[in-house]
Amino acid sequence: MNADILLFALRLISGLLLLLLLFVLLVVMWRDYRSVTNDAEVKRRKYGRLIQLQEIDGAYVVTGESYPLLPLTSLGRSPTNTVPINDTFASSEHALVSLRDGQWWLEDRQSRNGTTLNEMAIDQPIIVTDGDVIGIGHLRYRLEMES
Repeated sequence: MNADILLFALRLISGLLLLLLLFVLLVVMWRDYRSVTNDAEVKRRKYGRLIQLQEIDGAYVVTGESYPLLPLTSLGRSPTNTVPINDTFASSEHALVSLRDGQWWLEDRQSRNGTTLNEMAIDQPIIVTDGDVIGIGHLRYRLEMES
């Protein structure tokens, strides 16, 4: 009779341990799921956009192209950039707009023809704000920040 009680107790303990293991696995999977969904939400978050402008008869007009502003937005002729630029005066990796410590920065990536901010050439990283116009080659991009 003692052997039967001992076997029953061992089965009961092993069953409880199995349930505990399943519970721990579910908690770990739930936390991982929440982490992934939070990361996806951060990537979908809109910070603003870059609106492409083109000079026509001395005035800049919107071309209809706009690109989402990401925490790290690259501009250049290479198709791997966030904003691919079809202009022979643009370098393959021409400029970078990045979010650092809550502020947006523009930096030229040592391009051959340079980058302008509001028609002034830049040679070092500079803070940009809503409405600023970035010039690369013959194209201009107006920053529209989300509030």
